Amino acid sequence: MTGWGMPFADYFDASVAVDNRARGGRSTRTFLSENLWKPVADSLKEGDYVFIQFGHNDEAMQPQYAARYTSVPDYKINLIKFITETRNKKAIPVLVTPVSRRSFDKDGNAKETHVEYTKAVLEVGEQYKVPVINLDKKSRELYQEMGASSSKYLFMELNPGENPNYPLGQHDNTHFNEYGARKIAQIVLNDIKGQHLELESRIVRDINASVVNPQAK
Repeated sequence: MTGWGMPFADYFDASVAVDNRARGGRSTRTFLSENLWKPVADSLKEGDYVFIQFGHNDEAMQPQYAARYTSVPDYKINLIKFITETRNKKAIPVLVTPVSRRSFDKDGNAKETHVEYTKAVLEVGEQYKVPVINLDKKSRELYQEMGASSSKYLFMELNPGENPNYPLGQHDNTHFNEYGARKIAQIVLNDIKGQHLELESRIVRDINASVVNPQAK
């Protein structure tokens, strides 16, 4: 299991240090309540970039996830707090929509899985003039291009006995494997270039180079 922030650092020159503070299972609400945000804000220096991505856990309405659930209005308030406190340190916030889960309809079309929360990110980005990387949309475009069958190789989709860490197999269309994480990181990097953020000048590795799919048969 690999998040896209893990291979992200591999694409920059030595002038960039990537400090990945992502924590699995956290929403904007619990990232604040567990005091995970304050150390980030306290450590910021002028010119730092802060990539802010939440949503999967904020929208979890099932009873067992009540502690992390965040309503859309509160989600927006929390994003604004992250933006404001980042700018107070003269650092640069970048909003990233939640990446799409892998889900296809009966006609083979990739389904939108974060409608309200992606919309909220786009609205906050427009209101506060913050760059937004619409990873929800662009990840769905990737799944669509790969198709319902091949796109499973991006995720933790394992048959029993296929991987010693998951002897019973795994059927997870939310979390990426290493191959999927690199493909998603490349989308983010391409968007940095597409929006001409100053950070683009620090990208030195070829984003468009093919990544070998280790699970392809």
